[in-house]
Amino acid sequence: MTVPSTLRRGRIRIHPLVVRVTHWVNAYAMICMIMSGWKIYDASPLFPPLFFPAWTTLGGWLGGAIAWHLAAMWLLVANGLLYLAYGLIGGHFRRSFLPLSPAAIWQDLKAALSFKLGHRLGHYNAVQRLLYVAVLLAGVLAVASGLALWKPVQLNFLSSLFGGYEITRRVHFVAMSGIVGFVVVHLALVLLVPRTLPPMITGTAKDEP
Repeated sequence: MTVPSTLRRGRIRIHPLVVRVTHWVNAYAMICMIMSGWKIYDASPLFPPLFFPAWTTLGGWLGGAIAWHLAAMWLLVANGLLYLAYGLIGGHFRRSFLPLSPAAIWQDLKAALSFKLGHRLGHYNAVQRLLYVAVLLAGVLAVASGLALWKPVQLNFLSSLFGGYEITRRVHFVAMSGIVGFVVVHLALVLLVPRTLPPMITGTAKDEP
């Protein structure tokens, strides 16, 4: 779990600068990718009854949406590699997302459903750790399947790994849906516990007893 460091009397450091910067860059890149991706989806829907309203999309038309999608993809990948390097080398993943066990997840999930789950700034409970690990994996899946869709000939091995172009489209859609679901839950939790937002901007918070 995260171990906040003491700055001065009454203040603790919650989120390092690297985590804050990559968080907000990732948020911007993901919004661009999701909205432009929805415009691309509307041009050739996987599930015809499902369309995304124009106001939720980005790019204006198919070509514009693809341009936005590819530009945001490189930003997302570069930012993701920086976060991945910091998480692995700096120990951020180990401190924040481990340990993770089925028993701990079940215990915290029951507490959350009964509104008895406490929250301490800088500490992730088992359910939060599971969600963060899941969205990281969904991000990797989205990038890999997206590359296979972008270059199905050059990256034929990757497309074949997913089972072909059409199956890859569905994998990409499922990965995107998982990320959107995480964003919805994440924003809902921020609304329920708004004091978690300022530390992601400033990096610090008042020490809790």
